Amino acid sequence: MTDAQTLEAPTENATIRTVRRWSPGACVWCGDTDSVEVFRNEPRCATCRKHEAVIDEARKFMGMYGLRPIGGTLQSDDEEEYEHRLAAREARRALNDIRLAEQPDPALVRKALRPRAAAITEGHTGSSAQTSTRPASATRSSSAAKPAKSAAPVRTGAVDVEEIQTRALALLDQLSAIDAQLALVAEQNGLAARARRSDLEKQKATILRTLAALEKARLSASGS
Repeated sequence: MTDAQTLEAPTENATIRTVRRWSPGACVWCGDTDSVEVFRNEPRCATCRKHEAVIDEARKFMGMYGLRPIGGTLQSDDEEEYEHRLAAREARRALNDIRLAEQPDPALVRKALRPRAAAITEGHTGSSAQTSTRPASATRSSSAAKPAKSAAPVRTGAVDVEEIQTRALALLDQLSAIDAQLALVAEQNGLAARARRSDLEKQKATILRTLAALEKARLSASGS
């Protein structure tokens, strides 16, 4: 009996000692080091950013259609709203499960971010300096050389008919996709469905106006 208790004690102590702590370069929320990037002015890992994106998308959806904020009950007017609320709740639960027991000192986090910010600033300054020196050298060389003939004027008003057709085809694809979505929500009821139909109809009207403008430009370019 004494031997069994002796064997169990180290296992319990090992579990108690397993406490995740933040270290410079790690995620400030969970301490992970996988694909850490600056997110909302603090380092966050890929997993945390993914969960935060789900929550942000749900908030955006609720705000777009004037619905109740996320959180609390999952009561919804339609299936799409319910899916957003459920996904946001699961994402929040996942974030709470992996959160560090002790959050890092914000001052230490800012200090860890300074080298990265300095490197970005230095690179931007260097590229700006190179850009600023090039026009000066180009000006000196152009003033020293005296061309015998002036360059031909560049046609800035030329219209690329192929580009117009490419854009028109892309817009037609978008129009087909919008029509398909309108067909899906045509028979749906509820506030979210009505707001969705209104948004899709506005997008469709914008695309139709753009297509009309492109057709006018094409006819003008072809001389018809």
